[in-house]
Amino acid sequence: MQRGVVRQTIERYFGFAEHGTTWAREVLGGATTFVTMAYIIVVNPAILASAGLPREASITATILVAAAGSLGMGVYARRPFGVAPLMGENAFVAVTVIAVLGEPWPVALGAVFWSGVVFAVLTLSGVRPYLAESIPNSLKHAMATGIGLFLAFVGMTTSGLVVASSTGPPVRFGDLRDPAVALAAIGFLFLCVLVVRRVPGALIVGILIMTAASVPFGLAAWPAQLVAWPASLEPIAGKLDLWGALQIRVWPVVLTIFVMVFVDTLATLYGLAIRARLLDARGRLPDIQRPMLVDALATSLAALLGTTTAGAYVESASGIAAGGRTGVVAVVVGLLFCASLFVWPVVAAIPKHAYGPALIIVGLLMLEAVRGIEFDDWTELVPAFVTIVFMIFTFHLGIGMMAGFVTAPLIKLAAGRHHEVPPGLWFLAAGSIAFFAFAPH
Repeated sequence: MQRGVVRQTIERYFGFAEHGTTWAREVLGGATTFVTMAYIIVVNPAILASAGLPREASITATILVAAAGSLGMGVYARRPFGVAPLMGENAFVAVTVIAVLGEPWPVALGAVFWSGVVFAVLTLSGVRPYLAESIPNSLKHAMATGIGLFLAFVGMTTSGLVVASSTGPPVRFGDLRDPAVALAAIGFLFLCVLVVRRVPGALIVGILIMTAASVPFGLAAWPAQLVAWPASLEPIAGKLDLWGALQIRVWPVVLTIFVMVFVDTLATLYGLAIRARLLDARGRLPDIQRPMLVDALATSLAALLGTTTAGAYVESASGIAAGGRTGVVAVVVGLLFCASLFVWPVVAAIPKHAYGPALIIVGLLMLEAVRGIEFDDWTELVPAFVTIVFMIFTFHLGIGMMAGFVTAPLIKLAAGRHHEVPPGLWFLAAGSIAFFAFAPH
C-alpha cells in the first residue's frame, strides 16, 4: 500500500497524467538520451587534454557534472533534458582561450565559473527569462528546426556518411567501401524500418544492435575491462583561478563564454520543448527559470570540479522521440552517468557509427517544427531562415541564434513594424552585434 502511495506521489510531482506518459516511456527515454550523449565521457576529456588538463581526472569530472546537472534538471526543473559539459564551448576554452590567447587553464576555468555566476544572477533576477520570452515564436520554431538539421549533420559526420573535403566543396559523401561507413548507412535504413514499424525503443534498440554487429567485423571491440575505479579529481578540482579570471584582459573571455552558453542553452531549451510539446498557448516554456538556473549552477560546478561549461544537450531530443516527457528522463540520465563512473569503459565502447544514425533520425523528427514558421510574413521568415542556415553552415547553434537576433528587429524596422519588436529583442540584438564585433570567436 505504502509503495503505491509513494509511486502516485512521484507521478503527481512529475506530472505523468498531464503529459500522458508512463514509467516505461520515461525510463526508455532516459536510457536513449544517455546512450546518444555518452560520447561526452571520452570526447570532452580528449579535447581538454590537448590544453594540458589530465585526461583521467577529466573523465571523472565530466561524468560527475553530467550526473549532477541531469539530476538537477530532472528533480528541480522537472524537464526531460540531459545535462553535460557542452561541445563547442569546451573547444573554445581549450583552443581559443588556452592555446591561442595563452591563458593558463586555471584562469580559463575561473572564467567559466564567473560566467555561471552571471547566469545564476540574471536568472534569479528574472532578466534571463524575460529575454527568453522576448523571442518571436517563428524564431523559436526556427531554433528547433535548425537544431534538427544540426543534429542530422552531426549524425552524418559522426557516422562518416559526410566527410570534410580538402578540395572543391567543403564536404563530400563518405566512402561506402569503408565497412564502418557502410554499416552506418545500413544502420540508418534499419532505424527507419524500426521507426516506421513503431518498435518500442527503436533508437536504443538500433544502437545496441549496431554495436553488437560491429564486433564480428572488427569495427568495435569489447572493452579490456568492464569495471574501472574512477580517477582522482585532485589534479584539477578546485584549481580554478578566480581572481586571475577577473583581470581586465580576461573580461572578453568571460563575456564570450557567457554569450555562447546563453544562446546555445536558449536554443536547446526551446528546440527540445517544441519537440516535446511543452510550450504553452503563448509559445512560452512554463517555469523556464528552473532549467536556466540548473544550467547556471552546473556551469559553476563544472569549473569547480575542473571542466568546462555545462548545459542542456540537444541529444535529449532522442529521449523525447522515444516517448520521454518529464523530469524522470533526466533523472534516469543522471543515474546512468553515476553508474558510468565505474563502467565507463563499456560506455566508451559504443562506436560512432552505431549512434550516429540515431542522431540523423532525431534530426528528421525535429523538422516538424518548421510548421510553426510564418512563411507568409517575410519579417518572420527572413530571421527564421537566417537562424537555420547559420546554425548549420557555421556548425554553431549560438552563431545562428545571434544572427537571427540581429536580423529580426532590423527587418521589422525596415517594414515599418518596429512597434512589434519587444524591448528584450532589441537588447538581444545589441548584445549579438557586440559579440560579433568584439568577442574572440
